[in-house]
Amino acid sequence: MADVRVREELRSTTNNRKLNSSYEEPAFGSPSKDEPKLLAVPFCGSIRGGMRPGKKLTIMGIMDPEPDGFDISLTCGCDDVALEVSARFEDRHLLRNAHVAGSWGEEETAIPFFPFLAGQPFRLEIHCDHQRFHVFVDGQPLFDFYHRVHSLMSIDTIQINGSLSITKLN
Repeated sequence: MADVRVREELRSTTNNRKLNSSYEEPAFGSPSKDEPKLLAVPFCGSIRGGMRPGKKLTIMGIMDPEPDGFDISLTCGCDDVALEVSARFEDRHLLRNAHVAGSWGEEETAIPFFPFLAGQPFRLEIHCDHQRFHVFVDGQPLFDFYHRVHSLMSIDTIQINGSLSITKLN
């Protein structure tokens, strides 16, 4: 229940759906060309043109050294949640769900492996097709999630929150 409240608070405070282009500032000195620039978390940004079959989102990041978990949500503005992926390190679960027409659906939990490691980089890809999202981590298929939102183009926002740093998002 607390997780739902946190998600609702995040959604209510992220009405500005423009890309958050702020980068983490170094404590001192100027960053070198080889240092990655990090997007600020929590992050809320627009998905240009919404989702559609054939579209792919790529999130590259680094897990915190002592992570609790993280959430990645694909939303229709700040209303319906087409896909929410919640990683929980304590029990090594990866939960998926959708919030449509005011209520959460049935949560999905089955995964072949838990792909995230504390302090390690990752690459998460969300591929959209006509019937479902295909989710890959570091090139390995992890799960499929059948669409519960019928208008894919209305999925126009990505929100990321939790124990991670984002190094690239496209």
